[in-house]
Amino acid sequence: MSETTKRLAILTAGGPAPGINSVVNAATLEAINLGWTVWGVRDGFAGLINDDLTQLTVPDIAWIHYDGGSVLGMSRTHPAQTGDLEPVLDTLRRRKIDFLVTIGGDGTASGAASISAAMGDELSVAHVPKTIDNDLPLPSGIPTFGFTTARHHGVQMVQNLMRDARTCRRWYAVVAMGRQAGHLALGIGKAAGATVTLIPEEFSDSRVSLSHYADIVDGSVLKGVAHDRPWGVAILAEGLVHRLDPQELKHFSSIKRDSQGRIRLSNLELGVLLSEELNRRLAERDLDIQFNEIKLGYELRCAQPVPYDIEYTRDLGYAATRFLAEGGTDAMVLVDRGRRQVLSFDEMRDPETGQTRVRLVDVDSESYLVARRYMQRLTSADLSDPTELSRLAEIAGLSPEKFASRYGYLVEDEPDVFAWRAGLRDAVPPA
Repeated sequence: MSETTKRLAILTAGGPAPGINSVVNAATLEAINLGWTVWGVRDGFAGLINDDLTQLTVPDIAWIHYDGGSVLGMSRTHPAQTGDLEPVLDTLRRRKIDFLVTIGGDGTASGAASISAAMGDELSVAHVPKTIDNDLPLPSGIPTFGFTTARHHGVQMVQNLMRDARTCRRWYAVVAMGRQAGHLALGIGKAAGATVTLIPEEFSDSRVSLSHYADIVDGSVLKGVAHDRPWGVAILAEGLVHRLDPQELKHFSSIKRDSQGRIRLSNLELGVLLSEELNRRLAERDLDIQFNEIKLGYELRCAQPVPYDIEYTRDLGYAATRFLAEGGTDAMVLVDRGRRQVLSFDEMRDPETGQTRVRLVDVDSESYLVARRYMQRLTSADLSDPTELSRLAEIAGLSPEKFASRYGYLVEDEPDVFAWRAGLRDAVPPA
Protein backbone atom coordinates (compact mmCIF):
# COMPACT_ATOMS: atom_id res chain seq x y z
CA MET A 1 0.00 0.00 0.00
CA SER A 2 1.44 3.37 -1.04
CA GLU A 3 2.28 5.86 1.70
CA THR A 4 0.46 8.48 -0.39
CA THR A 5 -2.83 6.55 -0.47
CA LYS A 6 -5.53 8.61 1.19
CA ARG A 7 -7.30 7.13 4.20
CA LEU A 8 -10.93 7.63 5.13
CA ALA A 9 -12.42 6.65 8.51
CA ILE A 10 -16.17 6.25 9.01
CA LEU A 11 -17.95 6.14 12.35
CA THR A 12 -21.58 5.90 13.41
CA ALA A 13 -22.62 7.25 16.80
CA GLY A 14 -25.61 8.08 18.98
CA GLY A 15 -28.81 6.11 18.54
CA PRO A 16 -29.56 3.96 15.47
CA ALA A 17 -31.68 5.12 12.55
CA PRO A 18 -32.69 3.18 9.43
CA GLY A 19 -30.31 3.88 6.55
CA ILE A 20 -26.99 4.04 8.40
CA ASN A 21 -25.58 1.03 6.58
CA SER A 22 -26.54 2.55 3.25
CA VAL A 23 -24.48 5.66 4.02
CA VAL A 24 -21.52 3.46 4.98
CA ASN A 25 -22.00 1.46 1.78
CA ALA A 26 -22.00 4.45 -0.60
CA ALA A 27 -19.29 6.44 1.20
CA THR A 28 -17.01 3.38 1.16
CA LEU A 29 -17.66 2.49 -2.48
CA GLU A 30 -16.95 6.02 -3.66
CA ALA A 31 -13.77 6.24 -1.59
CA ILE A 32 -12.51 2.93 -2.98
CA ASN A 33 -13.36 4.13 -6.49
CA LEU A 34 -11.07 7.11 -5.77
CA GLY A 35 -8.25 4.78 -4.76
CA TRP A 36 -8.51 5.44 -1.02
CA THR A 37 -8.47 2.91 1.78
CA VAL A 38 -11.46 2.94 4.12
CA TRP A 39 -11.48 2.19 7.82
CA GLY A 40 -14.59 1.48 9.85
CA VAL A 41 -14.49 2.74 13.44
CA ARG A 42 -16.08 0.32 15.91
CA ASP A 43 -18.74 1.62 18.29
CA GLY A 44 -18.60 5.30 17.49
CA PHE A 45 -16.12 7.59 19.20
CA ALA A 46 -15.26 4.74 21.57
CA GLY A 47 -13.46 3.11 18.65
CA LEU A 48 -11.26 6.17 18.21
CA ILE A 49 -10.48 6.23 21.92
CA ASN A 50 -9.60 2.52 21.92
CA ASP A 51 -7.96 2.45 18.46
CA ASP A 52 -10.53 -0.11 17.31
CA LEU A 53 -10.65 0.26 13.53
CA THR A 54 -11.08 -2.31 10.76
CA GLN A 55 -10.45 -1.92 7.05
CA LEU A 56 -13.57 -2.01 4.88
CA THR A 57 -13.52 -3.61 1.44
CA VAL A 58 -16.16 -3.98 -1.24
CA PRO A 59 -17.19 -7.50 -0.11
CA ASP A 60 -17.60 -6.17 3.45
CA ILE A 61 -20.20 -3.56 2.49
CA ALA A 62 -21.61 -4.75 -0.85
CA TRP A 63 -25.14 -5.62 0.35
CA ILE A 64 -25.46 -3.91 3.71
CA HIS A 65 -27.64 -1.06 2.40
CA TYR A 66 -30.73 -3.26 2.76
CA ASP A 67 -30.22 -3.80 6.49
CA GLY A 68 -31.15 -1.83 9.59
CA GLY A 69 -28.76 -1.12 12.43
CA SER A 70 -25.08 -0.36 11.91
CA VAL A 71 -22.43 -2.88 10.87
CA LEU A 72 -19.90 -0.71 12.70
CA GLY A 73 -21.77 -0.66 15.99
CA MET A 74 -22.72 2.47 17.90
CA SER A 75 -22.28 4.09 21.30
CA ARG A 76 -23.01 7.39 23.00
CA THR A 77 -19.41 7.92 24.08
CA HIS A 78 -18.66 11.61 23.54
CA PRO A 79 -15.04 12.51 24.38
CA ALA A 80 -15.53 16.14 23.41
CA GLN A 81 -17.96 16.63 26.31
CA THR A 82 -15.34 15.48 28.83
CA GLY A 83 -12.62 17.51 27.18
CA ASP A 84 -10.40 14.43 26.75
CA LEU A 85 -9.74 14.38 23.02
CA GLU A 86 -6.13 13.24 23.17
CA PRO A 87 -6.78 9.48 22.75
CA VAL A 88 -8.98 10.26 19.74
CA LEU A 89 -6.37 12.53 18.15
CA ASP A 90 -3.62 9.98 18.84
CA THR A 91 -5.57 7.25 17.02
CA LEU A 92 -6.29 9.43 14.00
CA ARG A 93 -2.64 10.48 13.71
CA ARG A 94 -1.24 7.00 14.31
CA ARG A 95 -3.57 5.54 11.69
CA LYS A 96 -2.69 8.44 9.33
CA ILE A 97 -6.35 9.21 8.71
CA ASP A 98 -6.85 12.01 6.18
CA PHE A 99 -10.66 12.15 6.16
CA LEU A 100 -13.38 11.43 8.68
CA VAL A 101 -17.08 10.85 7.97
CA THR A 102 -19.32 10.87 11.02
CA ILE A 103 -22.89 9.62 10.83
CA GLY A 104 -25.14 10.73 13.68
CA GLY A 105 -27.26 13.41 15.27
CA ASP A 106 -26.42 16.70 16.94
CA GLY A 107 -24.16 15.13 19.57
CA THR A 108 -22.12 13.34 16.93
CA ALA A 109 -21.91 16.55 14.89
CA SER A 110 -20.56 18.48 17.87
CA GLY A 111 -18.00 15.73 18.49
CA ALA A 112 -16.92 15.88 14.86
CA ALA A 113 -16.62 19.67 15.06
CA SER A 114 -14.43 19.41 18.18
CA ILE A 115 -12.11 16.88 16.53
CA SER A 116 -11.87 19.01 13.40
CA ALA A 117 -11.03 22.11 15.41
CA ALA A 118 -8.34 20.25 17.35
CA MET A 119 -6.66 18.75 14.25
CA GLY A 120 -6.93 21.70 11.89
CA ASP A 121 -5.40 21.03 8.48
CA GLU A 122 -4.40 17.48 9.48
CA LEU A 123 -7.95 16.18 8.99
CA SER A 124 -10.97 16.94 6.83
CA VAL A 125 -14.37 16.14 8.36
CA ALA A 126 -17.85 15.65 6.91
CA HIS A 127 -20.96 14.89 8.94
CA VAL A 128 -24.05 13.05 7.68
CA PRO A 129 -27.19 13.99 9.70
CA LYS A 130 -29.14 11.05 11.11
CA THR A 131 -32.11 10.87 13.46
CA ILE A 132 -35.63 9.47 13.41
CA ASP A 133 -36.65 12.63 15.31
CA ASN A 134 -36.33 14.82 12.17
CA ASP A 135 -35.21 17.72 14.36
CA LEU A 136 -31.85 18.70 12.86
CA PRO A 137 -31.57 22.12 11.13
CA LEU A 138 -31.95 20.97 7.53
CA PRO A 139 -33.76 23.16 4.98
CA SER A 140 -37.54 23.00 5.06
CA GLY A 141 -38.96 19.90 3.42
CA ILE A 142 -35.80 17.80 3.74
CA PRO A 143 -36.19 15.00 6.30
CA THR A 144 -33.35 13.60 8.31
CA PHE A 145 -32.63 10.11 7.11
CA GLY A 146 -34.35 7.40 9.10
CA PHE A 147 -37.40 9.53 9.81
CA THR A 148 -39.37 8.28 6.80
CA THR A 149 -38.73 4.63 7.67
CA ALA A 150 -39.49 5.16 11.35
CA ARG A 151 -42.75 6.87 10.47
CA HIS A 152 -43.64 4.06 8.05
CA HIS A 153 -43.18 1.30 10.62
CA GLY A 154 -44.71 3.43 13.39
CA VAL A 155 -47.84 3.92 11.31
CA GLN A 156 -48.20 0.17 10.85
CA MET A 157 -47.97 -0.36 14.60
CA VAL A 158 -50.46 2.37 15.42
CA GLN A 159 -52.89 1.07 12.81
CA ASN A 160 -52.77 -2.29 14.59
CA LEU A 161 -53.45 -0.55 17.89
CA MET A 162 -56.37 1.31 16.34
CA ARG A 163 -57.88 -2.01 15.29
CA ASP A 164 -57.26 -3.48 18.74
CA ALA A 165 -58.76 -0.41 20.44
CA ARG A 166 -61.88 -0.64 18.31
CA THR A 167 -62.20 -4.39 18.78
CA CYS A 168 -61.77 -4.29 22.55
CA ARG A 169 -63.34 -0.85 23.10
CA ARG A 170 -60.36 0.62 24.91
CA TRP A 171 -57.86 3.45 24.58
CA TYR A 172 -54.11 3.48 24.13
CA ALA A 173 -51.74 6.27 25.13
CA VAL A 174 -48.73 5.91 22.81
CA VAL A 175 -45.62 7.91 23.66
CA ALA A 176 -43.49 8.45 20.53
CA MET A 177 -39.81 9.37 20.54
CA GLY A 178 -38.79 12.83 19.43
CA ARG A 179 -36.98 14.62 22.27
CA GLN A 180 -38.02 18.30 22.02
CA ALA A 181 -39.79 18.07 18.65
CA GLY A 182 -43.07 16.45 17.63
CA HIS A 183 -42.27 15.46 14.03
CA LEU A 184 -42.37 11.69 14.55
CA ALA A 185 -45.46 11.72 16.76
CA LEU A 186 -47.35 13.98 14.37
CA GLY A 187 -46.20 12.08 11.28
CA ILE A 188 -47.33 8.76 12.74
CA GLY A 189 -50.57 10.13 14.15
CA LYS A 190 -51.54 11.93 10.95
CA ALA A 191 -50.78 9.04 8.59
CA ALA A 192 -52.30 6.36 10.84
CA GLY A 193 -55.42 8.38 11.53
CA ALA A 194 -54.83 8.30 15.28
CA THR A 195 -57.69 9.72 17.31
CA VAL A 196 -55.68 12.59 18.76
CA THR A 197 -52.01 13.63 18.75
CA LEU A 198 -50.31 16.03 21.15
CA ILE A 199 -46.96 17.67 20.38
CA PRO A 200 -45.03 20.24 22.44
CA GLU A 201 -45.03 22.86 19.67
CA GLU A 202 -48.78 23.44 19.96
CA PHE A 203 -48.37 24.88 23.47
CA SER A 204 -47.10 28.44 23.47
CA ASP A 205 -46.69 28.57 27.26
CA SER A 206 -43.32 27.52 28.63
CA ARG A 207 -44.98 25.42 31.33
CA VAL A 208 -48.08 23.28 30.84
CA SER A 209 -49.89 21.28 33.50
CA LEU A 210 -50.42 17.55 33.26
CA SER A 211 -54.13 18.20 33.71
CA HIS A 212 -54.08 20.31 30.53
CA TYR A 213 -52.76 17.33 28.54
CA ALA A 214 -55.28 15.08 30.26
CA ASP A 215 -58.13 17.48 29.48
CA ILE A 216 -57.37 17.37 25.76
CA VAL A 217 -57.39 13.58 25.65
CA ASP A 218 -60.35 13.46 28.03
CA GLY A 219 -62.30 15.71 25.68
CA SER A 220 -61.49 13.33 22.85
CA VAL A 221 -62.75 10.38 24.91
CA LEU A 222 -66.00 12.16 25.81
CA LYS A 223 -66.61 13.15 22.22
CA GLY A 224 -66.03 9.57 21.11
CA VAL A 225 -68.44 8.17 23.70
CA ALA A 226 -71.06 10.70 22.64
CA HIS A 227 -70.88 9.30 19.12
CA ASP A 228 -70.66 5.61 20.04
CA ARG A 229 -66.87 5.44 19.63
CA PRO A 230 -65.65 4.53 23.12
CA TRP A 231 -62.17 3.68 21.85
CA GLY A 232 -59.13 5.38 20.39
CA VAL A 233 -55.41 5.97 20.29
CA ALA A 234 -53.73 9.11 21.65
CA ILE A 235 -50.22 9.79 20.32
CA LEU A 236 -48.08 11.77 22.77
CA ALA A 237 -44.73 13.25 21.73
CA GLU A 238 -42.16 12.60 24.45
CA GLY A 239 -41.13 16.25 24.19
CA LEU A 240 -44.33 17.15 26.05
CA VAL A 241 -42.41 16.19 29.18
CA HIS A 242 -40.17 19.23 28.87
CA ARG A 243 -43.17 21.57 29.05
CA LEU A 244 -44.32 20.25 32.43
CA ASP A 245 -43.74 22.09 35.70
CA PRO A 246 -41.64 19.77 37.90
CA GLN A 247 -43.29 21.15 41.04
CA GLU A 248 -46.66 19.85 39.91
CA LEU A 249 -45.46 16.26 39.64
CA LYS A 250 -43.84 15.55 42.97
CA HIS A 251 -46.74 13.46 44.25
CA PHE A 252 -46.53 10.94 41.39
CA SER A 253 -44.79 7.77 42.56
CA SER A 254 -43.67 6.73 39.08
CA ILE A 255 -41.39 9.74 38.66
CA LYS A 256 -37.69 8.96 38.89
CA ARG A 257 -35.33 11.20 40.82
CA ASP A 258 -31.57 11.70 40.87
CA SER A 259 -29.32 11.26 43.89
CA GLN A 260 -30.30 14.70 45.18
CA GLY A 261 -34.03 13.98 44.92
CA ARG A 262 -34.61 16.14 41.85
CA ILE A 263 -37.13 14.98 39.26
CA ARG A 264 -35.59 13.62 36.05
CA LEU A 265 -37.85 14.94 33.33
CA SER A 266 -36.06 12.84 30.70
CA ASN A 267 -37.19 9.68 32.50
CA LEU A 268 -40.70 10.86 33.24
CA GLU A 269 -43.32 8.20 32.48
CA LEU A 270 -45.63 10.55 30.61
CA GLY A 271 -47.90 7.85 29.22
CA VAL A 272 -48.22 6.16 32.60
CA LEU A 273 -49.09 9.42 34.36
CA LEU A 274 -51.70 10.40 31.80
CA SER A 275 -53.19 6.92 31.74
CA GLU A 276 -53.48 6.92 35.54
CA GLU A 277 -55.25 10.30 35.51
CA LEU A 278 -57.60 9.38 32.67
CA ASN A 279 -58.46 6.01 34.18
CA ARG A 280 -59.31 7.78 37.43
CA ARG A 281 -61.72 10.10 35.60
CA LEU A 282 -63.30 7.23 33.68
CA ALA A 283 -63.87 5.27 36.89
CA GLU A 284 -65.55 8.27 38.51
CA ARG A 285 -67.98 8.40 35.58
CA ASP A 286 -68.60 4.64 35.65
CA LEU A 287 -67.42 4.35 32.06
CA ASP A 288 -66.13 0.88 31.24
CA ILE A 289 -63.09 2.13 29.30
CA GLN A 290 -59.45 1.48 30.08
CA PHE A 291 -56.31 3.37 29.08
CA ASN A 292 -53.10 1.42 28.42
CA GLU A 293 -49.68 3.03 27.96
CA ILE A 294 -47.26 2.02 25.18
CA LYS A 295 -43.86 3.47 24.24
CA LEU A 296 -42.92 3.65 20.59
CA GLY A 297 -39.40 4.32 19.39
CA TYR A 298 -36.81 1.66 20.03
CA GLU A 299 -38.71 -0.71 17.73
CA LEU A 300 -38.23 1.77 14.88
CA ARG A 301 -34.54 2.64 15.11
CA CYS A 302 -33.12 -0.52 13.51
CA ALA A 303 -36.00 -1.26 11.14
CA GLN A 304 -35.18 -2.28 7.59
CA PRO A 305 -35.10 1.01 5.65
CA VAL A 306 -37.83 1.74 3.12
CA PRO A 307 -36.71 2.40 -0.48
CA TYR A 308 -36.85 6.17 0.03
CA ASP A 309 -34.30 6.05 2.85
CA ILE A 310 -32.07 3.58 0.98
CA GLU A 311 -31.90 5.84 -2.07
CA TYR A 312 -31.59 9.01 0.02
CA THR A 313 -28.78 7.65 2.19
CA ARG A 314 -26.77 6.29 -0.73
CA ASP A 315 -26.86 9.83 -2.14
CA LEU A 316 -25.70 11.14 1.25
CA GLY A 317 -22.82 8.66 1.50
CA TYR A 318 -21.62 9.53 -1.98
CA ALA A 319 -22.01 13.25 -1.22
CA ALA A 320 -19.92 13.00 1.95
CA THR A 321 -16.98 11.34 0.20
CA ARG A 322 -17.12 13.65 -2.82
CA PHE A 323 -17.28 16.71 -0.54
CA LEU A 324 -14.07 15.60 1.17
CA ALA A 325 -12.40 14.65 -2.12
CA GLU A 326 -13.08 18.11 -3.49
CA GLY A 327 -11.41 19.80 -0.51
CA GLY A 328 -14.39 20.35 1.73
CA THR A 329 -14.40 20.07 5.51
CA ASP A 330 -16.19 21.15 8.70
CA ALA A 331 -19.73 20.78 7.42
CA MET A 332 -22.87 18.69 7.42
CA VAL A 333 -23.68 17.18 4.03
CA LEU A 334 -27.26 17.09 2.77
CA VAL A 335 -29.11 16.40 -0.47
CA ASP A 336 -31.82 18.78 -1.64
CA ARG A 337 -33.86 17.85 -4.72
CA GLY A 338 -31.12 15.54 -5.92
CA ARG A 339 -28.26 17.99 -5.48
CA ARG A 340 -25.56 18.06 -2.86
CA GLN A 341 -25.46 20.94 -0.40
CA VAL A 342 -23.54 21.59 2.79
CA LEU A 343 -24.24 23.36 6.06
CA SER A 344 -21.16 24.40 8.02
CA PHE A 345 -20.81 23.39 11.64
CA ASP A 346 -21.05 27.07 12.59
CA GLU A 347 -24.34 27.44 10.69
CA MET A 348 -25.77 24.45 12.57
CA ARG A 349 -25.36 26.14 15.95
CA ASP A 350 -27.66 28.50 17.77
CA PRO A 351 -25.59 31.69 18.19
CA GLU A 352 -26.99 32.26 21.69
CA THR A 353 -26.60 28.78 23.18
CA GLY A 354 -23.82 27.35 21.03
CA GLN A 355 -25.87 24.15 20.74
CA THR A 356 -27.12 22.58 17.52
CA ARG A 357 -30.31 24.32 16.42
CA VAL A 358 -33.49 22.26 16.79
CA ARG A 359 -36.01 22.12 13.96
CA LEU A 360 -39.52 22.13 15.41
CA VAL A 361 -42.90 21.40 13.86
CA ASP A 362 -44.31 24.51 12.19
CA VAL A 363 -47.75 24.75 13.78
CA ASP A 364 -48.62 27.65 11.46
CA SER A 365 -48.30 25.44 8.39
CA GLU A 366 -51.22 24.04 6.44
CA SER A 367 -49.76 20.58 6.93
CA TYR A 368 -50.20 20.89 10.69
CA LEU A 369 -53.62 22.45 10.21
CA VAL A 370 -54.78 19.39 8.24
CA ALA A 371 -53.51 17.06 10.96
CA ARG A 372 -55.19 19.08 13.70
CA ARG A 373 -58.55 19.45 12.00
CA TYR A 374 -58.96 15.72 11.45
CA MET A 375 -58.23 14.78 15.05
CA GLN A 376 -61.10 13.97 17.40
CA ARG A 377 -60.90 17.02 19.65
CA LEU A 378 -63.41 19.26 21.31
CA THR A 379 -64.20 22.25 19.10
CA SER A 380 -66.10 25.48 19.46
CA ALA A 381 -68.94 23.85 17.49
CA ASP A 382 -69.30 21.20 20.21
CA LEU A 383 -69.80 23.87 22.85
CA SER A 384 -72.06 26.13 20.80
CA ASP A 385 -74.48 23.35 19.78
CA PRO A 386 -76.93 22.92 22.71
CA THR A 387 -77.71 19.30 21.83
CA GLU A 388 -74.06 18.29 21.53
CA LEU A 389 -73.10 20.22 24.65
CA SER A 390 -75.85 18.56 26.69
CA ARG A 391 -74.78 15.11 25.49
CA LEU A 392 -71.12 15.72 26.39
CA ALA A 393 -72.01 17.23 29.76
CA GLU A 394 -74.22 14.28 30.68
CA ILE A 395 -71.42 11.79 29.94
CA ALA A 396 -68.98 13.88 32.00
CA GLY A 397 -71.45 14.12 34.90
CA LEU A 398 -71.64 17.91 34.67
CA SER A 399 -74.22 20.51 33.82
CA PRO A 400 -73.87 22.05 30.35
CA GLU A 401 -72.76 25.32 31.94
CA LYS A 402 -70.09 23.65 34.07
CA PHE A 403 -68.89 21.54 31.15
CA ALA A 404 -68.46 24.64 28.98
CA SER A 405 -66.65 26.38 31.80
CA ARG A 406 -64.46 23.36 32.52
CA TYR A 407 -63.39 22.53 28.95
CA GLY A 408 -63.97 25.80 27.13
CA TYR A 409 -60.34 26.88 27.36
CA LEU A 410 -59.35 23.99 25.09
CA VAL A 411 -61.03 25.53 22.06
CA GLU A 412 -59.87 29.12 22.49
CA ASP A 413 -56.89 28.64 20.15
CA GLU A 414 -58.56 26.18 17.81
CA PRO A 415 -56.91 26.31 14.33
CA ASP A 416 -59.31 27.65 11.75
CA VAL A 417 -58.86 26.84 8.07
CA PHE A 418 -60.74 29.94 6.95
CA ALA A 419 -58.61 32.25 9.07
CA TRP A 420 -55.47 30.50 7.83
CA ARG A 421 -56.48 30.93 4.20
CA ALA A 422 -57.34 34.57 4.79
CA GLY A 423 -53.91 35.09 6.29
CA LEU A 424 -52.31 33.41 3.29
CA ARG A 425 -54.19 35.69 0.90
CA ASP A 426 -53.00 38.72 2.87
CA ALA A 427 -49.40 37.49 2.93
CA VAL A 428 -49.10 36.60 -0.77
CA PRO A 429 -50.03 39.40 -3.18
CA PRO A 430 -51.71 38.36 -6.43
CA ALA A 431 -49.45 37.88 -9.43
